[in-house]
Amino acid sequence: QVQLVESGGGLVQAGGSLRLSCAASGRTFIRYNMGWFRQAPGKERELVAAINYSGASTKYADSVKGRCTISRDNANNTVSLQMNSLKPEDTAVYYCSAGLSSRVPGLTPNEYNNWGQGTQVTVSA
Repeated sequence: QVQLVESGGGLVQAGGSLRLSCAASGRTFIRYNMGWFRQAPGKERELVAAINYSGASTKYADSVKGRCTISRDNANNTVSLQMNSLKPEDTAVYYCSAGLSSRVPGLTPNEYNNWGQGTQVTVSA
């Protein structure tokens, strides 16, 4: 198990940027693929971006491609999500997640079994 704590959410105007960070506990961080998911009211939890254990493979939702970048620092047990050109439809609770390592990171919530408490991102028009 790994404990995850997100930070960096907030209120931003459309077109602005936010950087989300997730700190993981333990010394086994490199064993995990990491993902950022989001969930808006009344909607299912969906993938934003994912990165494999080594950082060599990343995946993005079509809705955020070109606007978001996921990265990880295995030396400091952190994963980040840089979000640019934010839109009102990006408003959601954003969750950091960890799943067992693989060459290609998983794209669905079922492939991750450790979750943070979430951080709210609100983008005003």
